[in-house]
Amino acid sequence: MQAVKQCASGLFLALLSFSVVAHPHSFIRMKTQVLIENGQFIGLKMRWTMDEITSADLLYDAGNAKPGDEIWKKLAAEVMANVLGQHYFTEVWHHGQKVKFLNRPTEYGMEQVAHQAVLTFILPLAEPQPLGGQQYTFSTFDPTYFVDMSYTKASDATLPSAAPQGCKLAVQTPKPGEEVLNYAQSLDKADAPAEDMQLGKQFAQTVTLTCP
Repeated sequence: MQAVKQCASGLFLALLSFSVVAHPHSFIRMKTQVLIENGQFIGLKMRWTMDEITSADLLYDAGNAKPGDEIWKKLAAEVMANVLGQHYFTEVWHHGQKVKFLNRPTEYGMEQVAHQAVLTFILPLAEPQPLGGQQYTFSTFDPTYFVDMSYTKASDATLPSAAPQGCKLAVQTPKPGEEVLNYAQSLDKADAPAEDMQLGKQFAQTVTLTCP
């Protein structure tokens, strides 16, 4: 396969060319833990595992680097800068209003697990949010749907042991209509969906955090 430098919403340093003509072209499997401190919602701890094809160039650049080597810090910083440029690819909502984030993660890193690159980071909320009697929703997606970002199972979104009693999470997976599915299948790598369509959002899973 021939490596082709190509940006997918600015998230990856490179994608490899392969024989697929429909969206998406890359896959990220996510795990997210809600962060809670002093009974307040303070952020999200994320773990993104990239598919093997997407990981290939990153791992090539890392070579035989050991965990903690400087190259991993450099690669993590480059990928994280692009993630930040897209507001973490994440939206958090409360009472119909977007919850704001800090401009920088409090920590981040990259590692290799088997043949895959794994990015971990903490997405901090700009202000701690109350939990008692509240409901929040959050979702992570690439608006263009070049990258499929999803949870393999509902248990990949978790609460910490510090969560107030009775708080719970629910993961909802959307079922886009046939028209949207056909449109996504019709796009190839040279095509970009209309920006106002937010194609990726129509496929995005939503996690609901509810506390009594």
